[in-house]
Amino acid sequence: MFGDKLLCVLKALRMAACTGLAIGFAHAPATAQDAQQNWSLDPFGRVELGIVLSESEDRDDELIINGDGGYLRGQIGVTFGNEKTEVRLEADRIEVERFGSATGRDSFNRDRLTAGITQKLDDDWEVELRGRIYDDLVTVESSDTDETQVSARVEFEPESAHRFTLRGTWRDREYDDGDGPGGASSKGEGARVDFEYRHRLGRYHYINFDLRAEEITSDNPLRGYSRESASISYTRPITSDLRVRPALELRQTSFDGRLLPGSAPREDTQIVPEVELLWWTGNWRAEAEAKYIFANSNDPVRDREGYRFSVSLGYVF
Repeated sequence: MFGDKLLCVLKALRMAACTGLAIGFAHAPATAQDAQQNWSLDPFGRVELGIVLSESEDRDDELIINGDGGYLRGQIGVTFGNEKTEVRLEADRIEVERFGSATGRDSFNRDRLTAGITQKLDDDWEVELRGRIYDDLVTVESSDTDETQVSARVEFEPESAHRFTLRGTWRDREYDDGDGPGGASSKGEGARVDFEYRHRLGRYHYINFDLRAEEITSDNPLRGYSRESASISYTRPITSDLRVRPALELRQTSFDGRLLPGSAPREDTQIVPEVELLWWTGNWRAEAEAKYIFANSNDPVRDREGYRFSVSLGYVF
């Protein structure tokens, strides 16, 4: 759990990020004109089609959950900037269709709007302010979440071999569950902190270390949680277009409001090894991922393991 002081700091960060983002959008064109720099407007987009096959079962093989399905994703956006400053606007939508044997909802979609401004301070330092709005997001605590988030990122890259990134994010969430006052949606809010270190060994050749801590608090006891995670990944080129990326992640999640018999809160631990293949040639993006999820929990229903395979083909323009 984050302390009250950290939450106060991140609430202040939320206010600063909103203010800075508004100032950045208003000031960027004027700055470009005054400095007579070469600003450019670059639209972009992506279309992606994918298939996911997943299944997990409890230790006694009595409860099997099937997550097979397919999805279609579309993304459009524009960047406006120069060598020092970039403004980015983006819209992204995913349509998910579950196969006949899948457990849970038959189909759903997720929408995301993003606005951000990135500023290079010098050759080593870069900062970013970003705002995002999600509709129908699947989250740790709910399968139907609307979210508004703001974040600030600081990046330090003293040389191409070493890059350090720190991001703080504040999230306001609303759940379509009818569990709020008078049958309204319940709400939640909380902070997330991400730290990443990337060691570059060569072209498309990296080792990444990632740490994350996050928390959501809510008046609805079923929605609050805290999570800490750590991961390591290794990206290695096989050819100029093909790369392989093995990874390992550890996640620890606590649900203080989800009490088990005996009044103990639910505690989950997940260990996830995975391997990913990426084939990027021209404007085409083909990706395949295989992971196995080992989940341990003091809730027997959540004490399970299973696989997840995914394949996608995308085109960027």
